[in-house]
Amino acid sequence: MLDDIDRRILRHLQSAPDITNSTLAERCGLSAAACWRRVEKMESAGIILGQEAVIDWQALGYSVEVSLRITLDKTQPRAFDEFIAAAREVPEVIEIQTFLGRVDTRLSVIARDMAQYQQVYRDRILTLPHIADIEALMHVARIKSDEVLPV
Repeated sequence: MLDDIDRRILRHLQSAPDITNSTLAERCGLSAAACWRRVEKMESAGIILGQEAVIDWQALGYSVEVSLRITLDKTQPRAFDEFIAAAREVPEVIEIQTFLGRVDTRLSVIARDMAQYQQVYRDRILTLPHIADIEALMHVARIKSDEVLPV
């Protein structure tokens, strides 16, 4: 499992993912080689999945976000797999979540404006396979969006 030094490394990586290994090592009280080995070990163990650029889609002109709660027709044995595979192909779908309960999936869909959203909804969402019911929730505000874990 993780020790205090590993947790310290993770805290620093979460707050500054672009930190250099030498700076990370210095902040964690390690040699650069020891720090690198620990980071590689956590990557190999699947604890650190990678680093990514987080792009503000609103800064690129997307002003509409809609959350679609979808119930699938579960009378078809491959309904879930076929729906997910098709939903992955819709570029405007930025997130897919699955659930246990009445709602099977939630899609987050972005668009530049309502006209584009209506086009995406009609041409790409409603044509997804095995939809039994769909509920649209218009996104108003993001109050908290944080992927930092309490390590």
